[in-house]
Formats: sequence, structure tokens, C-alpha cells
Amino acid sequence: MSGEKDGAARTATPTLRELVREDAEAAFRRDPSAESVSDVTRFSVGFRIVRAYRRQHWLYERGHRTLALWLARRSRIRYGADIHPAATIGRRFVVDHGIGVVIGGTAIIGDDCLMYQGATLGMTGKHGGKRHPTLGSNVMVGAGSIVLGAITVGDGARVGAGSVVVRDVPANVTVVGNPAHVVRTRACPLVGDVVCLTDRTGETWIEEG
Repeated sequence: MSGEKDGAARTATPTLRELVREDAEAAFRRDPSAESVSDVTRFSVGFRIVRAYRRQHWLYERGHRTLALWLARRSRIRYGADIHPAATIGRRFVVDHGIGVVIGGTAIIGDDCLMYQGATLGMTGKHGGKRHPTLGSNVMVGAGSIVLGAITVGDGARVGAGSVVVRDVPANVTVVGNPAHVVRTRACPLVGDVVCLTDRTGETWIEEG
């Protein structure tokens, strides 16, 4: 009985190869210019950045810290992106274009997330402990956005391009601006085309999406 449970646990945990394959397939689904998964694996810089991180994180988790950090430095020079090997990133992660993406070492990212070029998950100067953001699943971080500190961005949230986020973001909302504020959220999760809009003064109203 114990052997069956151990086998099930091993099956439930994806291998490095499976994670990379899922990333490639997810990137293909999100990239209208790609004609095949092969296109993604051969030509997408964003996918190569994610694949490099997966390998480095695999090494880091198994005690090969120095090698993982050395490889991460090479990736930073080669691709112009900086993902710390200690960061925890879920399945089917997609980086679109990828140039200038920065993800700190204590960042946590859920499944099915998307980041565009120039996005940063950084810290506010705090040293020690959790100091980078936590993203839920199905989160999108737009180009040039900066998400700072040990804050949480809820499942399904979207961060508009160029936004600066320094406070927690609820699930299923869109935030924009500096500092970022909510401009769109689902009023009823059972009715997908009904939304609640919020302006800068805090006034809200309901309309059809």
C-alpha cells in the first residue's frame, strides 16, 4: 500500500522534461505568430529564458547552488533577463519576448502565468526573509510593469503595462497606473460579461463587458 502511494506521488510531480514541454506548449498557445511548438523551441527567446530557469532551479533545489548561480549569470548576459534560480515558478509559465524581465529569489509564481518584456518582480530594500511578490495562478504582468515587495497578486489578476504595484492586488481584477489602482473587476463570477469598473476617485459602476 505504501509503495502505491509513493508511486502516485512521483507521478503527480512533473519531471524537468515535462515542465519544459508544458512551457513550450503554453507559449505556442499564447503566441499567434508561432506556427508550431517547434517554432517556439527554436526561435522564442522568452521560451529559452524560461527553459534556462527550469534547469537552473532544478540544480539549485538539489544543492548545486554555485553552478546554478553561475549558469544564471550566463543566461542574464545572453538573454538580457534575470530570473534567480531560487524563485519558485509554477507550471506552464510564459515569458513573451522576455528582454528585461527580472524575477527575484523569493518570488513565487503560480500556474499558467504570463509576463511581458521589461516586467520586474522586485523588492523594496528589505533584506532577509520573504521580500519579493507572490503571484497567484493565471496572472498576467504587462510590459514594463514593476511589482515590488512581499505582496500578493491574486489569481486571475492583470497588471497593466507600465504599472507600479506596491500593495496587494485582489483576485480577478485589472490594475493600472503608478501607484496601481483597480480599474476593472468581475462583479459576478457566474456572469462573465458583467463587470464592475472603478475610477481614480473610487466611484464604481456596473456595466456589461
